[in-house]
Amino acid sequence: MGQEISVSYQAVKSKVYKLIDALVEDAKTEGDVQESVKRWWKLVHPADRPVARKYLLMVLARSNASLEAITDSLLQFKEFEAVPDSDSEKLHKMPSLSSHAQVGTRV
Repeated sequence: MGQEISVSYQAVKSKVYKLIDALVEDAKTEGDVQESVKRWWKLVHPADRPVARKYLLMVLARSNASLEAITDSLLQFKEFEAVPDSDSEKLHKMPSLSSHAQVGTRV
């Protein structure tokens, strides 16, 4: 049979963080990440899928909570708010974090 992959919590977390890092670093597009997840899922043995799903949703929920905590703390930090918006325009346009808030529920 095909390649066997680990579905331990650590392995799933590592996979998710690698995909997030690739997206942040512009090494992958959102579509590339979605395709990677689909390919990974197909490699998960059907008997292991309930555990893989549980760990994947757990990692996504915790990652999302971390991003929300960072965003909330920055928005409440006066020194962060004092930076003119013109500086942030130098970065390429990115969708707001709130548009990705449902990521943990769409697997």
